[in-house]
Amino acid sequence: MRSVHGIHAINHPGVVLRTGSVADIDILSEIDLEAGVLFERAGLHLNLPKDHEFSLAERSRWLRCLSAGTVLIAVDGSGEEVGFAAAGVRDGEPFLDQLSVRPRSMRLGIGTELLNAATRMAKDRGGHAFWLTTYSHLAWNRPFYERNGFVVVAADRCDPQIAQELAYERRWLPMPQERVVMRKELVLEG
Repeated sequence: MRSVHGIHAINHPGVVLRTGSVADIDILSEIDLEAGVLFERAGLHLNLPKDHEFSLAERSRWLRCLSAGTVLIAVDGSGEEVGFAAAGVRDGEPFLDQLSVRPRSMRLGIGTELLNAATRMAKDRGGHAFWLTTYSHLAWNRPFYERNGFVVVAADRCDPQIAQELAYERRWLPMPQERVVMRKELVLEG
């Protein structure tokens, strides 16, 4: 991935990644809302109002990521933002707070490009492992991350902030028993 002034070339024709700014918060919300349709089709309905504790916490996490410069936004050839990856920190290690792609842009490799770029960013920032939480029973979640080098970590083997994140998600998200923690080792060079 080449970078010029916050624009990152990727291996997808007509799509570039750019670093997000705080002004992009509503774009992230819009993309995630559209991507959520897949979860609804799978029977996972999260009908929380925008002022609910979980909704506010999610927006706050994304704002922290945007402020830190750790959000990558995929932009298609027409200039539309079609996906994003937001990375935060838990227990001193990089944590994928969110990866979302608009449904009409799914299955084109954009999510994989976003994940790969976020992984490189985590590694470049000195992370030893990249963490995330996801659903284990959905074909586009756990298997996707496993194909990209992530493995499931038992909840009792997680450090406090990651365990707390999982417990919080299990409190509010549907099918809490299906939420899992995953981790990818980052091989540091040097």
